[in-house]
Amino acid sequence: MSAPTLVFVPGSNANSFSFGPLQRELALRGVRSLAVDLPGHGFGATWSRNYQAPQDIAQWAVEPSAAAGRTVQDAVDHLVDVVGRARRNGPVVVAGHSRGGLPLTGLLSAAPELVDRAVYVSAWCPVAATVAEYVAGPEYADSALATLPDMLVADPDELGALRMNWRTADRETLAALKESMLADGRDEEFLAFLALLDTDEIRDPGERADVARWGSVARSYVRLARDTSLPPAMQDRLIADADALTPGNRFDVHTLDSSHVGFLVREPAIVAAAELFATLVADADRMGV
Repeated sequence: MSAPTLVFVPGSNANSFSFGPLQRELALRGVRSLAVDLPGHGFGATWSRNYQAPQDIAQWAVEPSAAAGRTVQDAVDHLVDVVGRARRNGPVVVAGHSRGGLPLTGLLSAAPELVDRAVYVSAWCPVAATVAEYVAGPEYADSALATLPDMLVADPDELGALRMNWRTADRETLAALKESMLADGRDEEFLAFLALLDTDEIRDPGERADVARWGSVARSYVRLARDTSLPPAMQDRLIADADALTPGNRFDVHTLDSSHVGFLVREPAIVAAAELFATLVADADRMGV
């Protein structure tokens, strides 16, 4: 059987582009990896002349979205196809970051036999409660997202998707975004990352997992110690809740010294993340799973 494949599932408004530096470090360690573009993302996302400078927000706000009407199930179906094709070549480790934990959870509920190890990287894992229920809890109260200015430039009900203006020139909004994404990074690093984001995201928050099927897969959780978006307290509750449901198959927990996207942007965190992922993939290979 061939070497394992590591599949990355991006978070909210993200795509395969931002995983390039991490994949480079993995390639230098001999790890085969790919990053997926979920439906309505990447080169399949909505890009408009009205989003360019000078922006025409009013016109852009009413333009149709490629993410309109999309659901987490659409993302799950896409992952089933991609992961199924990758698994023809050997074991597969699937890593979901942030909101990417939703389709990852759905994948494990739909086709657990395709995944040899699941890795949640400061990611939502809605197996004991919904995301909305977790957001209402005390562990999420300190999230920088709770105080973020309204980023929406269109009515989600009319657009059928969430549309955000990452090219805003408002200094307060940019400062709040940096605090939520890359508080440990330089302004130049933050702006470079912001330029990679898709403007539109699906509205669907997903469903809770099929615990029996989801819980049959070996899993790891990578805590991001400096995460101000999904605070460590929230990450720890997600881990504890999941472990309580499947005490015979608990999370293998690791911690990186990184902000929410620092492990994708900042060189020291990228190297540390690559070393960790290389170890997880090697373990999966040795176990013959």
